[in-house]
Amino acid sequence: MSALDPVDVRLLNALADDPRATVVALADRLGISRNTVQARMSKLDRSGVLLSFERSMSTHALGYPIEALIAVQVRQADLPRIVEELQEIPEVVQAHGLSGPVDLMVRVAARDTKHLFDVDAGILAIDGVERTETSLVMEEVIGHRIRQLLDHGRPAS
Repeated sequence: MSALDPVDVRLLNALADDPRATVVALADRLGISRNTVQARMSKLDRSGVLLSFERSMSTHALGYPIEALIAVQVRQADLPRIVEELQEIPEVVQAHGLSGPVDLMVRVAARDTKHLFDVDAGILAIDGVERTETSLVMEEVIGHRIRQLLDHGRPAS
């Protein structure tokens, strides 16, 4: 990714303020042409600055009121296959590879505690998974956010 220029930063700030803004609305707000906004958005998308366009949804509203973080320890040689198998479990909504004693942190959604127990058992049943430790998510106290980084400024490249 090439360095972000001031127009890119202004566009990202506008998107942080209003993630649902249309290209037309962004162009009006920033005082630049729609074609420029569209070209910049495409560049930011291709370069990996913009992540998933999937709309965030409440798992609770979808009938899964329990969320948990499952710390997973695995045999390292099996990690790629284990990740593929985790992707097949519908209740897995997110996973991160970590350094340190925990190899994966998996966020899951469940209908109830029995369902959570079954999801955890399914993860443990994957060949190469050595251990799991489950923690219930009580409340999201800070959601995913980027605006503070934009306001803070970027480190020199």
